[in-house]
Amino acid sequence: MGTPYERDVVAWAMEQAALLRAGKLSAIDIEHIADEIEDVAKSEKRELARRVSELLAHLLRWQHQPGRRCSSWTRSIKVQRKSIASVLQAAPSLTASLTDPRWVEGTWHDAVAKAIDETGLDAFPEDCPWSIDQVLSAAFFPEA
Repeated sequence: MGTPYERDVVAWAMEQAALLRAGKLSAIDIEHIADEIEDVAKSEKRELARRVSELLAHLLRWQHQPGRRCSSWTRSIKVQRKSIASVLQAAPSLTASLTDPRWVEGTWHDAVAKAIDETGLDAFPEDCPWSIDQVLSAAFFPEA
């Protein structure tokens, strides 16, 4: 049947929280708690990557399909920028990801794949042509 953690992670989490609050540290499931805490951090990092990738894909569409620009595209870009700002405000340590070359490369490749799927075009740059400051700037909209 497995451990309580394997049977019902929500019930396990509530039990572990109660044990921690009661100061019963010897009864807690340290290994799984550590795993769950790491998973929270990974989840936040994935959320930032998803938001940045979505923003980059929108910016690529904006740049490469100027004839299709519309107010909903502008709103989508603004929404992603605000969402990214919220994620970074809640977890400022994630700002370091924005300058990590491997993270940026992976996020860019995800954005290009999205842009290809959404536009049918495939002539996108291999590397991101914009700085992170440009990408996050409310005033930045790339020209064709």
